Amino acid sequence: MLLTGTHPRTLDEKKRLTLPKKTREQLGEVKRLFVTPGPDQTLWLYDPRGLEELAAKLDQAPATDSEARVFRRLFFAQMEEVDIDNGHRILIPERLVQFAGLERDVVLLGVRDHLELWNARKWQQYRDEHERRFDAVAERAFRRD
Repeated sequence: MLLTGTHPRTLDEKKRLTLPKKTREQLGEVKRLFVTPGPDQTLWLYDPRGLEELAAKLDQAPATDSEARVFRRLFFAQMEEVDIDNGHRILIPERLVQFAGLERDVVLLGVRDHLELWNARKWQQYRDEHERRFDAVAERAFRRD
């Protein structure tokens, strides 16, 4: 699955997020998502298949890898399963809204294998800070050593 796009959205008063049509098409016939705190004070959203693929990658780290253990514990322990309702909405749990500093205006990003939910103001600040480095970052990302 390939999740892409930048989707300005709004959270309603109940903290529900309506998934954009493009995102729903990319996800396919998914009835639930898994939401967890991510880096940069964002929320990461996975469909069941994407979460299984990530878990399989994490399982490749040996049990003696302390950093992998910390990540797995914090990542999975804080994760919440949310249903997609008939209005194509998900309810973001209040503690995760607080973690990410979400307000009414948010941005939903497709980031290949998962979605990210950002406070709209923080996303703009992130872009302002990092976009000018895009060429240099891209060069390093594609360098084969």
